[in-house]
Amino acid sequence: MSEESIHYEHEKKMLIVIIFTIFAMIAEIRLGRMTNSMSLLAEGYHMSVHVLTLGLTYIAYVIARKLKNSPLFEHGTYKISVLAGYTSALLLGLSGFGIMFESIMRFFHPEEIRFTEAIWASVFALVVNFICIMVMEGKFHSHCFEHSDEQKDYNYKAAYYHILSDVLISILTIIALILGKYFNNIHLDAITGIFGALLIIIWAIKLLKHMVKILLDMK
Repeated sequence: MSEESIHYEHEKKMLIVIIFTIFAMIAEIRLGRMTNSMSLLAEGYHMSVHVLTLGLTYIAYVIARKLKNSPLFEHGTYKISVLAGYTSALLLGLSGFGIMFESIMRFFHPEEIRFTEAIWASVFALVVNFICIMVMEGKFHSHCFEHSDEQKDYNYKAAYYHILSDVLISILTIIALILGKYFNNIHLDAITGIFGALLIIIWAIKLLKHMVKILLDMK
């Protein structure tokens, strides 16, 4: 499959993922307001950040496809995708630091947790993100990891790691909330948040290193 075909396939998959994420975001915000649940509202607003990031990924595909024959780009529009991936990875890293900061603050200044509602919010987020992962993974591994750097779709890869990080955080959160509910330990939620944030930051740094080399034409 040609690079152009791969990118077009990823563009279509990204649109499906965005639609799923928007529906999840609207549902969580509405349910959060109806039940006065801060957990649901927080998860809904967190989803809105993903809509923004995934939207950036999709727009990059559209722009690269529309301008593929433009004389302005002597070497093609490949780096538009890389630049979008770099921005997405940067946002991923910043979100990791944000989760880290909030988790540390919650550890030293714990707040009351509505465990049942928080668990259901995390389960809902996990299901939606798992569906998105299944959509994206159709041919993700065969095209994004096994080819040369020039053929890798880092735009898609960065978006994939955004969703994957949410899956990780949701799983850790569910475990921590269940343990916290039945063992009456509210600090577990903050500890798992710190651990998850560290993994997200590591993923973001690895992505950024690859894309900086491509953008700067480094060996």
